[in-house]
Amino acid sequence: MNDLIYRKTNIDESTIDKVPIWEKCTLTIDEAAEFSNIGKNKLSELLKRPRCPFVLYVGKKKLVKRKEFLEFISRNNEI
Repeated sequence: MNDLIYRKTNIDESTIDKVPIWEKCTLTIDEAAEFSNIGKNKLSELLKRPRCPFVLYVGKKKLVKRKEFLEFISRNNEI
């Protein structure tokens, strides 16, 4: 048998450096909801609209383009 010892390393998620939301190019619906204080259901509804300027499809997954989303919020007084 080999003299190699295999160890499982436990990684604490709190120690992993995460990219801050304001530096991400795209956001998940959960992140966009937290970031904008707009509900997840309302965001999903907006993302389903034809020609939504801030949706990015990655396969079946929908992501929110952060900069375009901020511009959309700035331009609209009501959603």
